Amino acid sequence: MTFIGEMDILIKRITSREARVGIIGLGYVGLPIALRFADVGMKSTGFDVDPVKVRSLAKGKSYINHIPSSHIKQRMKDGTFSATNDFSQLGAQDAIIIAVPTPLTEKKAPDLSYVVSTAETIAKYLRRGQIICLESTTYPGTTREHLLPLFESAKMKAGRDFFLVYSPEREDPGTGKYSIQDIPKVVGGITPSCLKTGKALYGAIVNQLTPVSSPEAAEMTKLLENIFRGVNIALVNEMKMLLDRMGIDIWEVIAASSTKPFGFMPFYPGPGLGGHCIPIDPFYLTWKAKEFGFTTRFIELSGEVNTSIPRWVVEKLTDALNTRRKCLNGAKVLLIGASYKKNVDDTRESPSLVLISMLQKAGAKVSYHDPYIPRLPSTRQFTFNLKSTPLTPANLKKSDAIVIVTDHDNVDYDMIASHASMVVDTRNAMSRVKGRKNNIIKA
Repeated sequence: MTFIGEMDILIKRITSREARVGIIGLGYVGLPIALRFADVGMKSTGFDVDPVKVRSLAKGKSYINHIPSSHIKQRMKDGTFSATNDFSQLGAQDAIIIAVPTPLTEKKAPDLSYVVSTAETIAKYLRRGQIICLESTTYPGTTREHLLPLFESAKMKAGRDFFLVYSPEREDPGTGKYSIQDIPKVVGGITPSCLKTGKALYGAIVNQLTPVSSPEAAEMTKLLENIFRGVNIALVNEMKMLLDRMGIDIWEVIAASSTKPFGFMPFYPGPGLGGHCIPIDPFYLTWKAKEFGFTTRFIELSGEVNTSIPRWVVEKLTDALNTRRKCLNGAKVLLIGASYKKNVDDTRESPSLVLISMLQKAGAKVSYHDPYIPRLPSTRQFTFNLKSTPLTPANLKKSDAIVIVTDHDNVDYDMIASHASMVVDTRNAMSRVKGRKNNIIKA
């Protein structure tokens, strides 16, 4: 069959909603995409190596806070969504989307093992007329250098027999402002026909497409977005530490600066960076840049600033305890918030985990409260046997210090102000309190 035929047949199946879509990786990125394809009437199959996730979905139960179980049950009932760990079903899919983790090694080098092993599995079942899309955040060149050689052979060529694109995931969890269909989708293809097919696929689920000239441009787009945030957060974090010494409130300064209608965009300080993207993505480019004999000094400096913030918070806490003739060693410290950002149930790279580790090593007796995280999950770096402590007047009173790490909206900050002897606030959350404020230390 000719290359035009393969492309036209696939695009026709997509536009008629007859295409079957497989999504590998059913986490915070993959599951919403799988459900979105099901919402528009395509048969969507989620693939994951975690049997717990597959069993949960088979029962119609969600494990992600902002995805209701009712949504999953409805799509399973109407037959548009299913989940499996049987990867032999990949051959039956017309489109395969890769949404697996891309973490860093201990030496801050990219770990593409999940992407590569997934691609190797896809290669076993690859057939003509399929499109493969990588969404996992990575450095420019990953799609062409790692995936393309695994898929191409003497008989199978990208753009003729199968189609390969990169389209970075874009999510803003916890805000409720943007749904998948409202966020423009960047797409870059290995060949023009790959791009055309990728546009057809993602055009079925989003309102606006942003095609770019290559997968490398699309890969770099995601990195630039997050490097931009990381660098600017580092700037305000550094300003926070300086202005603290000068006796100036950084939050007041940001609010005043934000009144300028041009040339300023507000970024806010915090206890450190969290989430899978901003703490990790810059290092993907830093690593790749060395291949070209280039040092990304600005990016590396911002990373150093942001990773130093948890230690600064601990120092502020220690100083505050010292003013009351108390020692951090043996102090009862209750952290408010374990997720990396407000109103989500995601602890990936959360600064709370770093703070808990640092405080425990200093001898503090640490507990935490988070309405979204009933128990702290194990991560590559940390394993804590901790459950969320109820937020009650009694628990607040018996704590030597409260540290606000994540400013969830559904936390009673008035109660914290009324019953805590000391509050170390890293998010300016206590600014909403109308009553007592003489026990609040900003950090």
